[in-house]
Amino acid sequence: MSDYEPKPEHKFTFGLWTVGNVGRDPFGDPVRPRLSPVELVHLLAEVGAYGVNFHDNDLVPIDATPAKRDRIVADFKKALDETGLVVPMATTNLFGDPAFKDGAFTANDPKVRAYALHKTINAIDLGVELGAGVYVFWGGREGVETDAAKDPVEAIRRSRDAMNFLCEYVMDRGYNLRFALEAKPNEPRGDIYNATTGHMLAFIETLDHPEMVGVNPEVAHEHMAGLNFVHGVAQAWEAGKLFHIDLNDQAFGRYDQDLRFGSVNLKSAFFLVKLLEDVGYDGSRHFDAHAYRTEDYEGVKDFARGCMRTYLALKDKAEQWNADSEIQAILAEVNADDGSTASFTGAYSPDKAEALKAAKFDRVALGARGLPYERLDQLTIELLLGVR
Repeated sequence: MSDYEPKPEHKFTFGLWTVGNVGRDPFGDPVRPRLSPVELVHLLAEVGAYGVNFHDNDLVPIDATPAKRDRIVADFKKALDETGLVVPMATTNLFGDPAFKDGAFTANDPKVRAYALHKTINAIDLGVELGAGVYVFWGGREGVETDAAKDPVEAIRRSRDAMNFLCEYVMDRGYNLRFALEAKPNEPRGDIYNATTGHMLAFIETLDHPEMVGVNPEVAHEHMAGLNFVHGVAQAWEAGKLFHIDLNDQAFGRYDQDLRFGSVNLKSAFFLVKLLEDVGYDGSRHFDAHAYRTEDYEGVKDFARGCMRTYLALKDKAEQWNADSEIQAILAEVNADDGSTASFTGAYSPDKAEALKAAKFDRVALGARGLPYERLDQLTIELLLGVR
């Protein structure tokens, strides 16, 4: 591959909130005009995206009348038909409105919790109407600034009650829809419940219908906490719970930056792409990022093209890595198995345990063996730099 042009089979998607980001930040006003959802669909079609995702209020304003809602949705469907874009995922904004200042599903006020469910089931209906097969939940306000404010055990129970209710709603309506939970350790709340992908995986197993619920890991959210994102994604995949993924980039220890994919931690991005391609992940590659505040909409297009081109370039590099004879020779060396421990592996049995207890190991030789990981990592760097 040399052109790195996106194709539908790559399943590259963007949210309306990503390419539609107007450049506002806590210290500055918008720098780009707000585009309509229809205009954003056409922008994404121009850069070669496969699909577009949305929060409910990215598409339909929170105070829209039913008639206005129907007009907006009809215009959006027309734009999808004109461009061929699809809607693989939808989600609900349960963090922006002042009503959710103390959370949505975990809010102390039961009326807020009920309103959050009301808003979500209506948004689920909209997402299904537009073709979404995955519904993402990011609990941006589901946390605290002080633990004096909420009982964390009760907050977890409230979250569970909400997810169980929504699973039952989807089942009752006969929707072909799966849920994906998105973790984040902090921001905009000081501390957010279920802060990492690992937390979410554990939480899912306590639900009434865990088979319906997976995760939506995001690069920036795990890197903010100094975690290895590739490891979290691998755990989600191995558990059969990688229902969706958010790709972007992030400097460790910073505020949530949502930078162009691969623009900061290139080696981490490489191993992430390699993992997704090696295991055969077949879901959307969703870019939950936005262009620099310096850009106009031509720059936003450059940003979107850059996300996709970087992914495809790293996919190409992953294929080279897998085919590199020296790299593969090192991997074969460090994973070599002479068969001497075969009788100890596999399912447990009392006889295996007794044989293992009686076995003799040359501990000194095991410790003395060199493992050429420096060479392996350098070869990876050289491959990424294009000098192999």
